[in-house]
Amino acid sequence: MAGASVSFLLFGAAVALLSNIVWRLAWRQAVLLAASLTFLLLCAEGSLLPLLAFVGLGYGGLKLIESGRLRSPAAPVTAMILIFVWLKKYTFLPSSVFLGTSYTTLGLSYILFRVIHLLADASSGTLPGPVGPVSYLTYTLNFTSLVAGPIQRYQDFDKSRREARRLSVISVGRVLERIVTGFFKANAVAPLFSAIHTRALSQVLASANWQAGAGYGAVAIAAYPFFLYCNFSGYIDIVIGIAQLIGIRLPENFDRPFSADSFIGFWARWHITLSTWLKTYIYNPLMMASMRRFPADSLAAFWSVSACFVTFFVVGAWHGQTSAFLFFGVLQGLGVSTNQLYEILLTARLGKKRARRLTSESLYRTVSRGLTFTWFALTLAWFWSDFPSLARLAAAMGWRGVASALVLIFVAATVGLAVWEVARAAMLRIEWRGHAIWQSRYTRTAWCTVLALIAITTVLVSEQPAPEIVYKAF
Repeated sequence: MAGASVSFLLFGAAVALLSNIVWRLAWRQAVLLAASLTFLLLCAEGSLLPLLAFVGLGYGGLKLIESGRLRSPAAPVTAMILIFVWLKKYTFLPSSVFLGTSYTTLGLSYILFRVIHLLADASSGTLPGPVGPVSYLTYTLNFTSLVAGPIQRYQDFDKSRREARRLSVISVGRVLERIVTGFFKANAVAPLFSAIHTRALSQVLASANWQAGAGYGAVAIAAYPFFLYCNFSGYIDIVIGIAQLIGIRLPENFDRPFSADSFIGFWARWHITLSTWLKTYIYNPLMMASMRRFPADSLAAFWSVSACFVTFFVVGAWHGQTSAFLFFGVLQGLGVSTNQLYEILLTARLGKKRARRLTSESLYRTVSRGLTFTWFALTLAWFWSDFPSLARLAAAMGWRGVASALVLIFVAATVGLAVWEVARAAMLRIEWRGHAIWQSRYTRTAWCTVLALIAITTVLVSEQPAPEIVYKAF
């Protein structure tokens, strides 16, 4: 049920109905806590005790800070990270130190982020007040954001639940539109790109020459970002909608990421809450510590680039336990830090006005968009595969095939994304009697009805279930 399934939708609908019986904070808190614990029980793949103990230790550290017994969050944060690495069974640790019993780690990565945030903000005095056990549990185990985020600050969670108002009929309609759109993306579009990706990979290994291998390799590499986007953002659309129905406003996690024309801009649009969290709790502290230690203005750019690399290396380390994920983090860090260094050098060479004028030109943005997509698609190869498997693919394609595949992706992404941007803008400008057709309530209703029928038909007739939400694993 942890995926974007019909059973998850029914579970969310039941929780929403119960929450709206009595519109009082205490009642909605009780319903959310009961629903979150029930969700954990239904989705658990083994004992829940290690995960619950992890949550309990985080609360103990929070109480020590709130009581004044601990002035710094360093000790509890370090302890939580070490326990997290142990529970997730990172491969650099000997297998003999791990627990021999089966236990669930569902949502553990997202719980870690929430706990670290609470510890850090409690220490700095920026929480709205003491966090009680019920508030702590509903925040850390909230079933709408447990599996794959988004990562919400406690301050926003607390404010949204306290200021929540019953939704109007029109608001409910808009929420249902979003849920239908997310269900369509996750259950109809994502499986299509997954099938294209899987089939192309098998064709690469069966290719008779490097030209064919390059073509299939390009399709396999380029299809996966679209699969991941539809799979992940579709689920996020669903949980944001369900959360609104129970009086919680979750933060947005995507903003048309493939429209980004720089790698830095891409991460401002992709998994937004993750990059925001990393900026707040890793990048900013690293920058402040570096500038305090070495305050020379001439070193500011160097520290910024270095902090960017470290921050996005953590992205890879957080995503998985193997060396492939660490290398994925290296490539993310390399992309962001190189992008930032390029912008610094470009501004130094041309000046702010000329640099801004250059980067705003249509051709420049079009090419940059294609380059950004190509780099992201390449980095994801270590996200969906490992070193031995990628070595076999590279051997089957040959160095000319690998190089040609990347060129094909760049050209196709540059042209294809540019055409999409123009077509989308033109569609949104279509009006009838002074009203935008695509923003019309009737058009949206008809469109969502079609999407719902397609998605439900796909689920019913498909011989295989839709792929699990990828970020469930983290």
